[in-house]
Amino acid sequence: MNRKISFLVLLFGFTMLSSHGQGSFVDFQKSFIRVSQAFLNKEDTLKKQFKAQKLEWPMKYMYIRSFKFNSELEVWVKNRLTDTFTMFKKYRICALAGTMGPKRMEGDYQVPEGFYYINEFNPNSSYYLSLGLNYPNPADKLLADSMHPGSDIYIHGSCVTVGCIPIMDSQIEELYVLATFARSSGQDFIPVHIFPARYRDKSSAEYMDKFYDVSPEVKPFELNLKRVYDFFEDHRKLPVVAVDKEGTYVFY
Repeated sequence: MNRKISFLVLLFGFTMLSSHGQGSFVDFQKSFIRVSQAFLNKEDTLKKQFKAQKLEWPMKYMYIRSFKFNSELEVWVKNRLTDTFTMFKKYRICALAGTMGPKRMEGDYQVPEGFYYINEFNPNSSYYLSLGLNYPNPADKLLADSMHPGSDIYIHGSCVTVGCIPIMDSQIEELYVLATFARSSGQDFIPVHIFPARYRDKSSAEYMDKFYDVSPEVKPFELNLKRVYDFFEDHRKLPVVAVDKEGTYVFY
């Protein structure tokens, strides 16, 4: 790849392993009342669901995909770096804000689009439990409003939003428990990819074509996201994603 890259790795296609001990992050999170209750409510159920799907519990790596038009959030899991990801579960995104297209400024009510990772576990969230995303990422810092790009983008409970990804409280309990296990196993960068829609779904593609007729300036950005979507669909693995000096995502 001979393009000049200003930020080498935005989201790892591989997974960085940390040195903290197995279980330490789980224990720390369970010291919070809501998280402790979430483990009581969901850990046994999750174990049974993994067993029913012949998945190894607890998984060591997870990957989250979100689709705005389809109002769905997917959870994919695996246990070894060399494994391909397996779909575990889908959650319904229960409230929407904004429209197709990336987030470009504070107060635009847009859900971001692009490639992120979980950078915060908030056990005392105003929205029950929440997992923070690293918005603005390196691409957003180049393309969004330089003074007020916005911030505080979360996957959270309570089913309300002004630009985040909300799911039901019982669902964020599950997702929080899964992410806690992944983080405790050493997955410091849990990838979260946010797409406008399922590109290979007919109704989604038809909607996006109509949207591009009205907002053609968004099309190049979203078709570039499609390259990573297609790679994962074909291989069930994540490429390494980087950002060039113009803020364009590149991957290999």
